[in-house]
Amino acid sequence: MGEEKKPVLVVMAAGMGSRYGGLKQIDPVDEYGNIIMDFSIFDAKEAGFEKVVFIIKKAIEKEFKENVGARMEQHIRTEYVYQELDRLPEGFEAPKDRVKPWGTGHAILCCEGVVDGPFAVINADDYYGKQAFKEIYRQLSSCRDGEKYQYAMVGYHLNNTMTEHGYVARGVCTADEQGKLIDIHERTRIEKRGNDGAYTEDDGATWITLPGDTTVSMNLWGFTASILTELKKRFSSFLKRELPLNPLKCEYFLPFVVDELLKENKAEVTVLKSKDRWYGVTYKEDKETVVQAIKNLKEQGLYPEKLWEE
Repeated sequence: MGEEKKPVLVVMAAGMGSRYGGLKQIDPVDEYGNIIMDFSIFDAKEAGFEKVVFIIKKAIEKEFKENVGARMEQHIRTEYVYQELDRLPEGFEAPKDRVKPWGTGHAILCCEGVVDGPFAVINADDYYGKQAFKEIYRQLSSCRDGEKYQYAMVGYHLNNTMTEHGYVARGVCTADEQGKLIDIHERTRIEKRGNDGAYTEDDGATWITLPGDTTVSMNLWGFTASILTELKKRFSSFLKRELPLNPLKCEYFLPFVVDELLKENKAEVTVLKSKDRWYGVTYKEDKETVVQAIKNLKEQGLYPEKLWEE
C-alpha cells in the first residue's frame, strides 16, 4: 500500500478575474487585503489540509502568482496546473472562435499527473464556512474506494446560498435516508422568493418553487483519484457528442459525470450537510454583504483580526 496519501485541496481558479476585468480588480473582503480565497485556505489548513493545487490559466499565471500565490505559498504547500482550451484528447481540437473554457469536469481532469490521492474541490471565489472543510477532510481521511468509488459532497440549504441581487446556478440534490446522493440536477437560474427559491428553464415564462431547505451543491466535492480516470474516459465521448451541437459553448460539468457514475452504480456519494451560510460575489452588489459577514465572523472569534498573523 505504501504511505497513506493525505487529502489535497484543489481550487478551481481558471476563471478568476475574468468577471472583474483582471485579478487586481478582485476586491479584498477585509481591510488587510484578504480575498474570499484566503479564508477558504485558512479554514482548509485548520481542518488538516497541507497542500493546495490551483487550477489556473497560463494567461493569468503571472498575475495570479503575484497577487494570490505568493501569499498562499507562505502558509501552505502550493502547486499549479493549467486549464487550457487546447488540452484535449488526441484527435480533437478547439474550435477556432471558442473562448469559453471546457467546464469544471475538464478543470479537474487537468490535475491528472499532479493529484494522485484523495482530494477536495472548491470554487476559488465562494466562501464555504469552517464546518465544510472539517467535514470533507474527515471524510477523505477515513474513506477508501470499495466495490463502489467513495465520493462526498458538502450540501447547503438553498436559502443559505441565494443572493438578493439576481439569480444563481446551483446543483439541486436528492439524497436518500442514509444521506447518499441519488441525483443532482444543475439548475442554472434560481431566484430568491422570500425564504424559498424558484427556478425557470424557459427564460422566466414559468417558475417552479424550491423550498428553502432544499439541499444544493456549491461545487465542494471530495473525491478519490478514481474520478480522474473516469473524467478522462468520458471526455472524448462528451466531445464527440456535444462539439457538433454546440462548438463554442458546450461544457463538461463535474456534477454531470458524478451523476452518470451514480446512475451506473459505480459510485456512492455521501452528502455532508453544512448549516453555514455561503457567501460569494455573484453580483457586485453582493460585495457589501460579504465584507459585513467577514467582519461579523471575526467579531465572533471565528477568525483572527489579521488572518495570516500567527
